[in-house]
Amino acid sequence: MSKFFHIFAERTARALGTPFAFALAFFVVLLWGLCGPAFHYNDSWQLTINTGTTIITFLMVFLIQNTQNRDARANQLKLDELLRAVDAARTSLVNVDELSDEQLAALEKEFRRLGRSPDHPLADLPQDPLRKVKDEQRRRDEAPADGHGVRHRRH
Repeated sequence: MSKFFHIFAERTARALGTPFAFALAFFVVLLWGLCGPAFHYNDSWQLTINTGTTIITFLMVFLIQNTQNRDARANQLKLDELLRAVDAARTSLVNVDELSDEQLAALEKEFRRLGRSPDHPLADLPQDPLRKVKDEQRRRDEAPADGHGVRHRRH
């Protein structure tokens, strides 16, 4: 049963995420709207689309949740394998998803501190990614102009 549901959920989610499925759904809604005058916009006409969309939405929640859970589990296993394979990585982070919110906040704070450490490989990157551009523009603006109004860079 589980294998059948997985295959069904995967195929359904893949099929319903296509432009064709969107166009088909749009066509159904358009057709329903065009049938309104023929049914004098009565309660049965409105109930048809309401019931249909409610049932489809209800079932899709479970299909989408199943595929999301499976994808998240697969991605987590891939990350766990990378952590295991890298010598400098802390393998204790393999179970980071089981930490409390407070423990995750503390770990996040630690990583932010490490990112600001002078020993960190990315520490020499500016906090403002445009800082180098702004500094270069300031240097050019401060350079003296020659007799023709052209500013030259100082070295």
